[in-house]
Amino acid sequence: MTQPEELPLDYYLKAIQTMKAYDVVVLDICGLASFADNFIICSGRSHRQVTAIAESVAQDLKAKGIKPLGIEGLREGHWVLMDYGDVIIHVFYEPVRIFYDLEGLWSDAKRIKVETASSQ
Repeated sequence: MTQPEELPLDYYLKAIQTMKAYDVVVLDICGLASFADNFIICSGRSHRQVTAIAESVAQDLKAKGIKPLGIEGLREGHWVLMDYGDVIIHVFYEPVRIFYDLEGLWSDAKRIKVETASSQ
């Protein structure tokens, strides 16, 4: 079974973009936190889409033998946190994302450029 830290970051991003998550941001938090290396932050346009994105990502990664250490918030669909060890995925309903402003809280983190379907 492949461990999460062995996967390239692109694999997580492809799993997220399959369900048309938007405003995808990757933060390199190495050196700023000991619990992970990267945050992937993305948004859904409704609570239902947030849940669908998270469920799809979990299913896609599980099919490759990758299981999360934990998933929180799936039922509510406001903010789903998916812990894959070195990579933590945050799937937000947009108003909740604005309120919590993780990008602002982690403003010292380096942003990693993300290629999306619209930018290719």
